[in-house]
Amino acid sequence: MRRLQDKVAIITGAANGIGLEAASTFAKEGATVVIADFNEEKGLDSERELSAKGFTCKFIQVNVAERDSVNQLVDRTVREYGKIDILVNNAGITRDAMLSKMTLLEFQQVIDVNLTGVFHCTQAVLPSMVAQGKGKIISTSSVSGVYGNVGQTNYAAAKAAIIGMTKTWAKELARKGINVNAVVPGFTETSMVQAVPDKVIDKMKEQIPMQRLGRPEDIANAYLFLASDESDYVNGHALHVDGGIMM
Repeated sequence: MRRLQDKVAIITGAANGIGLEAASTFAKEGATVVIADFNEEKGLDSERELSAKGFTCKFIQVNVAERDSVNQLVDRTVREYGKIDILVNNAGITRDAMLSKMTLLEFQQVIDVNLTGVFHCTQAVLPSMVAQGKGKIISTSSVSGVYGNVGQTNYAAAKAAIIGMTKTWAKELARKGINVNAVVPGFTETSMVQAVPDKVIDKMKEQIPMQRLGRPEDIANAYLFLASDESDYVNGHALHVDGGIMM
């Protein structure tokens, strides 16, 4: 039996990077995966890529910062698949700048997607999960939200808040059979990091006891554990997947 057999999962920001890796990992383990992303071109490409491997998946375009768009995503998923077992709040953006230069727009854009978007998606899937008496909600925080990071006032604020929301929701929803947890990635090899100069990457690695950056599959595997029945007694936890950088 595969670990997510017959489960229906929505993964936001799943058109590329960690989200796409998670979509592939979940599909391999038997889940029907909704690839929820704002980027239509990449989303459709990802759907074709996974479908070609024999996986059951569908791309649905969404802007997580807009509640109507999120409601349409959830309604369509329930209409087509009958339920939602798993939500992975993976979508996120960056608009980095030093505090003295960060614009209100840059601050608000990150809050709208990385924080309010998590609220929208989680609240929207609740009726389906409550009705079936079971569900897994996983949100993506960051080590930047735990110890801060230069130039990331907006990002760090959103990612810190996700941990607080996760613990609050874990207390509220556990009695309804819903587990709520967060994953806290460290520096990970994604398109965001590829733009960083090599000398900065080398300094990052020096801070990590394992002396390497995370890989998308490292984060996807953490999502998989928290989405599976193996984690049924894990609730309100922020799982660090950071190579030990926080020690």
